[in-house]
Amino acid sequence: MSSSFSSDLKLELMVTGENAGTWGDLTNNNLNLVQQAIAGYQAIDVASSDVALVMTDKTISNARNATLKLTGTLAANRTVTIPNSIEKVYNVVDGTDHAGYTLTFKTVSGTGVLLCEGNCYVLYSDGTNVEKANEYRKWRTVTASETVQAGAQLFVDTNGGAVTITLPASPANGDEVHFIDSRFTFDANALTVGRNSSKIANATSDLVVNTEGAGFGLVYSGSDVGWTYMEK
Repeated sequence: MSSSFSSDLKLELMVTGENAGTWGDLTNNNLNLVQQAIAGYQAIDVASSDVALVMTDKTISNARNATLKLTGTLAANRTVTIPNSIEKVYNVVDGTDHAGYTLTFKTVSGTGVLLCEGNCYVLYSDGTNVEKANEYRKWRTVTASETVQAGAQLFVDTNGGAVTITLPASPANGDEVHFIDSRFTFDANALTVGRNSSKIANATSDLVVNTEGAGFGLVYSGSDVGWTYMEK
């Protein structure tokens, strides 16, 4: 009977009495694969195309890494996929500039998780889909208009002119976006929050904020009311 391979990490499972004289090399290779799954790190450029990560039998593979940093300026909506049937935890850092596009981490056949520019995630695959276990949200400064993703925490600098931040398309219940007037200039150059077809505070109009020093958060609570103030 020949070796088989584990379903998740693709380690070589040797049969007693097999591979005489090569057990040391094969075992060391398995340990290297386990090391990659526990401590491996890789930066992956996703700017120009979708990326299909692979998990190959008994071979160092990019889908086996514990931590993945996604990089580059997106030129279109991008998707990073892992193979179906893999059960594994991933630390994922969204180090990209979304440039108004979306970035999704998923299994080949699943729906996956939409990532937010600058944030860090603990994600897990249950063999069918990728789910979010935790999200570490980072504040970042914006000085120009853009469309953001759920989880964005924004220091909005309107010192150079008015800025429009467009909310995510097709939001899910519980999605949040936070804003702070980082230069105390909303009174001179207003922040406009574009509703992107969803209501804001039960209104079918964009939200214009011209209060100096304003800081507030919005949470999506369903299509009836749309985005609702968390604090004002």
